Amino acid sequence: MKLRYLPTLVLWLISLTINAGDFDPQQPFGVCTRTSRTSTDSLYAFRVTGGGCYSYPVTGVDSNRVVTLTSTGKEMDSDISEAIQQYDIIIFDGSQGDFIVSTTIPIVKLSNKTLLGINQARLCTKWHITQNILDMLNAAGVRYMSTSSGGGILTNGHYVREQAEYNTRQMIINLTGDSREAYRGSGIFFFNGCQNLIVRNLQFVGPGSIDVGGSDLVTFFGTKNSWVDHCDFIDGMDGNFDITQKSDFNTVSWCTFSYSERSYMHQNTNLIGSSDREALGYLNTTFAFNHWGANCKARMPMARVGLVHMLNNYFTCVGCGSCVNPRNNSEFRIEGNYFAKGVKHYYSQTNAVAVTWTSNNYVAESGGHKLPSSVGATVILPYSYKVADCSVVPTEVGTYAGATLYK
Repeated sequence: MKLRYLPTLVLWLISLTINAGDFDPQQPFGVCTRTSRTSTDSLYAFRVTGGGCYSYPVTGVDSNRVVTLTSTGKEMDSDISEAIQQYDIIIFDGSQGDFIVSTTIPIVKLSNKTLLGINQARLCTKWHITQNILDMLNAAGVRYMSTSSGGGILTNGHYVREQAEYNTRQMIINLTGDSREAYRGSGIFFFNGCQNLIVRNLQFVGPGSIDVGGSDLVTFFGTKNSWVDHCDFIDGMDGNFDITQKSDFNTVSWCTFSYSERSYMHQNTNLIGSSDREALGYLNTTFAFNHWGANCKARMPMARVGLVHMLNNYFTCVGCGSCVNPRNNSEFRIEGNYFAKGVKHYYSQTNAVAVTWTSNNYVAESGGHKLPSSVGATVILPYSYKVADCSVVPTEVGTYAGATLYK
């Protein structure tokens, strides 16, 4: 099978499919369309519809259910929150500039919503790491401090366990005078207990990664049957996109994950399960056709629980510490992925229940080591699919992943 795009974007949007019988990349696919991790029976299918439409222009939906937002040039937390509360389909139109978010917006127990970007819509945190902060951290050698011990009590009375986090937070308090540390809330969305979401063609831009125990760019917390597609995640403070706490049956496809030079440390991009105490039987996730790129260091993803399908993803994160990282209680099926030259630490696992590493992954630089071996029973997916030849992944995923749909 080949992933093949037609010459023009318009024709691609109308006509592209990945071979008859496979899932269509213009529609929800993968585990988000299921309610069982073990059965392919139609009884366990789930129809991911979002707000009733997931492409632009919006058709077949009453106009009173749709709202289009443009930037006001000011903080838009309340505007965005109200729109998501009141409407089913929220169009973010980037033609008037970036959407500025001062603190992570909580979206609690809402279902059947579509968030769709057009005209290169970017949702950006108001606070960001400045060169002054980077110079201060470098001068103190924070990058080389412990991330497991050696902390202390901050001047605002909070205890911090880790040396690097303690010094970072105290220096920012000293610099800014912000004893409340409001900047640590610099994320975009926290989806809590939601279901049937579609999030497409949006760019999420954070403040830069920094070791302060801060916010993720986007978090799924107890959120199910949702499709995140063709989005860019850049410079999340803690993580770029984490999925935790009984979230289940979610698909992440055609997205990019990266960090700019203003990210300092802790470029740990995607966490599935926040601790080894996560409840078993949840966090089943499909990652398909995604690109982990510049300055990603770890967690691409790291998972502690759940069945995780890694299908035809592209890794160009040169110098990373680890890419795909199955951990306690997780099951992974890893196939058709492309690990580019310079990506030496492409895989590690610790106490995973099962890992199926198929022969069709491509590793450009194995460091003279044998390719990973499968562990445990063969991991089976509850949906049908075909694997693209990994040789086409750099061109197709490298070109079309991210917010490339409606420019």
